[in-house]
Amino acid sequence: MPKMKTHRAGAKRYKVTANGKILRRKAGKKHLLGHKTSGRKNRLSGTTEVFAGNIEKIKLELPYIKYSR
Repeated sequence: MPKMKTHRAGAKRYKVTANGKILRRKAGKKHLLGHKTSGRKNRLSGTTEVFAGNIEKIKLELPYIKYSR
């Protein structure tokens, strides 16, 4: 049986921590930043954990991740 392929766009978007959480970047900080307040831009920075309802889709895209949660 052939190897399963990893969805390359998904592999670039998600990161798995040592404890098994899947992290993603927050949306809304790529462009049109002039009218957004600095506090809003600060809140959009960094990473957050992926919503539990989307984990199954991510596991299909990334078949070889080690996810424990």
